[in-house]
Amino acid sequence: MGADPSKHLVPDELGEPAAPLLPSFAARPQGGGTAPCDERAVFTAVAYALTSGCAWRHLPPTFGTPPATAHRRFTVWTEAGLWRRLHRAVLDELGARGEVGWTSAIVDAASVRAKRGDR
Repeated sequence: MGADPSKHLVPDELGEPAAPLLPSFAARPQGGGTAPCDERAVFTAVAYALTSGCAWRHLPPTFGTPPATAHRRFTVWTEAGLWRRLHRAVLDELGARGEVGWTSAIVDAASVRAKRGDR
């Protein structure tokens, strides 16, 4: 992977469009709450957990992010719709550069059994 595994997991081509989409976190004036941290490091730790299948509690300390922080940010980012917005931003960027071929697409669907309604 090279000297900096974070660049392999989250290259600049993904980290740069993600940065402005990440919700900001601020310490509360009365103290406590969310401590400031390197968002890129947290994003990289979350990417590692999601792509490797690593349990949050087993995140390697080399990411510099406590596992609880990574999981908490993942939850907040998911609720804020980060992943959908990031996907769209990357597709828009690739489309602007002419690097996406829209002549074919794959649609993924899941079948879910409908609940029986009251009659």
